[in-house]
Amino acid sequence: MPKPSKRIKLHGFNNLTKSLSFNIYDICYTDSAEQRAAYIAYIDEAYNAERLTAILTDVANIIGANILNIARQDYEPQGASVTMLIAEEHIPDDAISNSATPGPLPDAVVAHLDKSHITVHTYPESHPHNGISTFRADIDVSTCGVISPLKALNYLIHALESDIVIMDYRVRGFTRDVNGRKHFIDHNISSIQNYLSRDTKNRYQMIDVNVYQENLFHTKMVVNDFRLDDYLFCVDTAELSDKEYRRIQRLVRREMMEIFYGRNLNREIANWSSPRAR
Repeated sequence: MPKPSKRIKLHGFNNLTKSLSFNIYDICYTDSAEQRAAYIAYIDEAYNAERLTAILTDVANIIGANILNIARQDYEPQGASVTMLIAEEHIPDDAISNSATPGPLPDAVVAHLDKSHITVHTYPESHPHNGISTFRADIDVSTCGVISPLKALNYLIHALESDIVIMDYRVRGFTRDVNGRKHFIDHNISSIQNYLSRDTKNRYQMIDVNVYQENLFHTKMVVNDFRLDDYLFCVDTAELSDKEYRRIQRLVRREMMEIFYGRNLNREIANWSSPRAR
């Protein structure tokens, strides 16, 4: 973890906005229309409004915010929305309310922290031609004042069990100290990796693209350990022939590498496969 910055004596409120945005991906091989439907149903249950509300509640607790209001709704045939209002200061119990008012979009979670917010949107997707299904969740945590979204980083990565994580962190605006001097950042950071736990770093391969003069930090990660069993739905590798094993492995690895690098890869790189474990 980076060393804490010396506290700036501010004139008024801290007007810096600290925004953490990341996409997470879960990849799965589904062999038939029935398997694809079952996978979507599993994702819909695993990330329903109740589970997403619990995750957002944990995020609010981790970053030191108090919950004002929760509204949530599950949709048919799939999807969920949750809206959570939170504040930095302590809120009396009688000011807290709950409702079942639908949120703005299916598969969405929205939370506000005074002038700040937390959002989560989910995107399950599959293709009938190659059997690959993907689940993507987009998370944005934007805070003002002393609260930092980076405190919830490791929790969110673990809570959503991601194969690929693509993150951006940016500090926007400026705040003034008591002498009127502008400050465009109020904490030490050279990479998002500064805030990742050791077990997270050990689990993923990482690449950074940072623009320090713009206070903009970008990190993307892909899991190191690849076991095909982890990417099959309703199928076991023991049921596959060696030819099928290699074909599915190439499909899954190609999907992972193209998402990680953000482009279509040539056949030689994308069709990588390793020998079958015995």
